[in-house]
Order: sequence, then C-alpha cells, then structure tokens
Amino acid sequence: MVQASQIKDRMQIVGSDGQQLGAVERVDGSSRIKFAPGGATGAGDHFIPLAWVASIDGQTVRLSKSSHDVQQELERSGAARRA
Repeated sequence: MVQASQIKDRMQIVGSDGQQLGAVERVDGSSRIKFAPGGATGAGDHFIPLAWVASIDGQTVRLSKSSHDVQQELERSGAARRA
C-alpha cells in the first residue's frame, strides 16, 4: 500500500492506461491528493483519493483507474457539488 508520505509535490500522475492526468500540488491529509490537471496551476481544485494510487515509480504516481475513469469521476463529483 502506498503511503501519503511517499507522494511529493510536482510528481506526475498517470492513469492505469499510461495517460498523464496532471501533477501533484500537495497531499491533502492522509486520504487525498490535490492535483493540477495537465500540470497547469490555477485550474480549480481537483482531488483524487489516495486509495486510487496503485504505485509510485520514480517521480510518477500511477493510478489503478484509467484516465477516462478518473475524468468521469471528477465530472460526476463536480456536478454533484454544483447541484
């Protein structure tokens, strides 16, 4: 299991399909990661659960979900917050 302390700012985040999702901005507590999509800053707050992290490989955070699945989850959760 990956520990929150293993994840550092600016690490790249990739889905299980190898597609880049963005870069870590910070670890938020012990349960989620705040990240900038595509490495851009100021694009709004985006969080993914630490439970989605499959492994750490050098400067890369590899997720257990595909980039498509992550994008769908982010859209769903964003829509839920606006409702």
